[in-house]
Amino acid sequence: MLSVPAAGVILLLAWIYPSDALYFHIGETEKKCFIEEIPDETMVIGKYRTQLWDKQTSSFLPSTPGLGMHVEIKDPDTKIILSRQYGSDGRFTFTSHTPGEHQICLHSNSTKMALFAGGKLYREERFRMTSESTNQRVLWWSIAQTIILIVTGIWQMKHLKSFFEAKKLV
Repeated sequence: MLSVPAAGVILLLAWIYPSDALYFHIGETEKKCFIEEIPDETMVIGKYRTQLWDKQTSSFLPSTPGLGMHVEIKDPDTKIILSRQYGSDGRFTFTSHTPGEHQICLHSNSTKMALFAGGKLYREERFRMTSESTNQRVLWWSIAQTIILIVTGIWQMKHLKSFFEAKKLV
């Protein structure tokens, strides 16, 4: 557990030390590039998450296997520092060795088939879960009906037995 002075120092350092964040949408075959002024010997950390937008349900689909992000970073001399393919969620880091404007480019490795397959798999999984849930409910409903029928039958037999005993037919 941090003491109050230590927490205050950490908060002060977080306030003094600048950091930036970007939130953006990128199309299927679109490439986004950012130019950032970075001093020399500075470690840059980037985190990203790829998600598919389903127009039918107006919601994000879970990440598709094989869907990922290609990250390419160039220094001020247009020399490639980093060019790598990452998965659907990831983090990339690099250290600048020359000060100046660095170009950071991201683009997805998706195709229409990958997007279609991902959406299809998601819908199939959702349908399977719905089917299993319905099957489970039908099973419990049939068990409840069977128990009600057995209890009703036992009650009717006892009631009829007491009726016939009262009429002295048995």
